[in-house]
Order: sequence, then C-alpha cells, then structure tokens
Amino acid sequence: MDGLFSFVNQYISTESLVTLTVLSLVFFVGSLIAIPIILVRLPADFFDIRVPRPWMKDHHPVLRLIGHIVKNAVGAIFLFAGFLMLFLPGQGILTMLIGVSMLDFPGKRKLEAKMIGQPAVLHAINGMRQKFGKPPLVIAPDP
Repeated sequence: MDGLFSFVNQYISTESLVTLTVLSLVFFVGSLIAIPIILVRLPADFFDIRVPRPWMKDHHPVLRLIGHIVKNAVGAIFLFAGFLMLFLPGQGILTMLIGVSMLDFPGKRKLEAKMIGQPAVLHAINGMRQKFGKPPLVIAPDP
C-alpha cells in the first residue's frame, strides 16, 4: 500500500489528494440531497417533448437574460459534477441529466427524452417521485 501511495504521490501532491477526497464527499452528499428535491419538484410532463417549456417568458428582457446566464452556468456545474461522479461516488447520470436540462442548446429536448427514456433511469426517478406522492414522469412515445 505504501508503494502505491508513493507512486501516486510522485504525480499528485498529498494536498491535491485531500482536496479531491473532500470534493468527492461534498459532491456525493450534495447529490444525495439535491437530486431528489429537484426531480420530485418537476412537473410530470417536464421531459415530454410535445409540451412547450417557456422559461421566464413574462419577465423583463434583461432579467430573462441574466436568468438564462445563471441557469446555464449552474447547468454546466451540474453537468461537470455529474461527469466527475461517474468516476467518484455520487449519482452521476442523474446529476448530468439535471445539468443538461438546465443548459440551453439545440436538440436539448430530444437528448433529455433519450436520457430519461432509459428504463433504469426512468424507473429510478419514478420510484423516487412515488415515495413523495408525485405522479410518474410522462415521456412522449417514439415516432
């Protein structure tokens, strides 16, 4: 074990390893708290591509622009954290799904529908929603 630690320590400092460990724990605990809260609060038709999803349409254009910038920045953080959680402890796929749903890019709705339409992901989310008395998510049928 000492040999492995000294080998890793040649390339990564002890402070970096401690920082990565702490970040891993923070992402893990944060995802355990945030993911269920977010997924339970979503409307049942949130991932249905047949339903339009306007965001802040009745707000002042400057406020809407600032809101979009903040939403995309938070989405990028969730996407990056979800990617890290694929290798570190945490709910990587669900965190990435939340990050993607917060970002704005062409084809986003179809990508979301494909990700959420995976049977294991949809079953996990609907099971979580059922525990809190929320209806299951509605997904558009494949054309």
